Amino acid sequence: MSATAVTSSARRLPSPALRRFSWGVLAYFIAVILWGAVTRATGAGDGCGNHWPLCNGTVMQHSPSVDTLIEFTHRITSGISFFSVVGLTIWTFRATVRGHLARATAVASVAFTLVEAILGALLVKLGLTAQSRSPLRAPYLALHFTNTLLLIAALALTAHLLSRREGYLRRTIRLVSPAGASLGLLVILVVGVTGSLAALGDTLFPATSLSEALQQDFSATSGWLVRWRWTHPTIAFLASVFLIWILVRAVQHSTHWDNRGLSAIVLILLAAQYVLGVLDVVLLAPLWLQVAHLLGADALWSALVVLTARLTLEPSESR
Repeated sequence: MSATAVTSSARRLPSPALRRFSWGVLAYFIAVILWGAVTRATGAGDGCGNHWPLCNGTVMQHSPSVDTLIEFTHRITSGISFFSVVGLTIWTFRATVRGHLARATAVASVAFTLVEAILGALLVKLGLTAQSRSPLRAPYLALHFTNTLLLIAALALTAHLLSRREGYLRRTIRLVSPAGASLGLLVILVVGVTGSLAALGDTLFPATSLSEALQQDFSATSGWLVRWRWTHPTIAFLASVFLIWILVRAVQHSTHWDNRGLSAIVLILLAAQYVLGVLDVVLLAPLWLQVAHLLGADALWSALVVLTARLTLEPSESR
């Protein structure tokens, strides 16, 4: 394809409505994830029994319990999220030219959403909800949350790429330090997964005081899920090395975008996460704090994905 042809095809930019919708879908998915955390933390995951997709074997719920309302709401909002991402993908294909990178990330979003639905269904059918202490629950939750973070990343990339005015076609970008960026994001992903396991430990093995919680962490009689809670803050601290690296690169490489604003947002979210993490330990992880901590984690992850994309998927100088 000649440079003239690329320039001509690139004039077809997504509409502002599509760009707003893509960011809206990302925000909605995060809201659904937060409600899923409420479902887990309250033990309402078995509110619909082991039935799926029906709830307690029916569609309409008569005199439902609080747990049923929480779980049923989570299922309804999750169903809406699937149709929203399918709608986003169809709209993206209709509004963009061939070779637009947002097409690939939108398709990936649909794939991760389908996997999310399958994992959610198996969670119910295998009985890995509420107060279940099955040995399968922790590794299954790790797999589930890994897919959730990949889904958020795909949606964040879709919204970012649709918002670009240059460097959104496969032939008009160049990769810069992809290995380092991929490794860094992998480390941050591990931080998120260990955080989900720590939250599960707080749910299944609650402590009545800070001293009791610390005793649980170092007691030989505690389960591994409790004794491994220290891995989350430790890995989170080590991950700061990547954050420092990417923020330094962001400030030094502002050729195509002014990354100072987004870098400041990342720093603020990171500081908030450390504060919430300390409060989580001191206050013994109350529900509202778990949700706030997860919201901060999802927002930080989304911002890091976009910032990494800015630094790694750079518009080619020769278009």
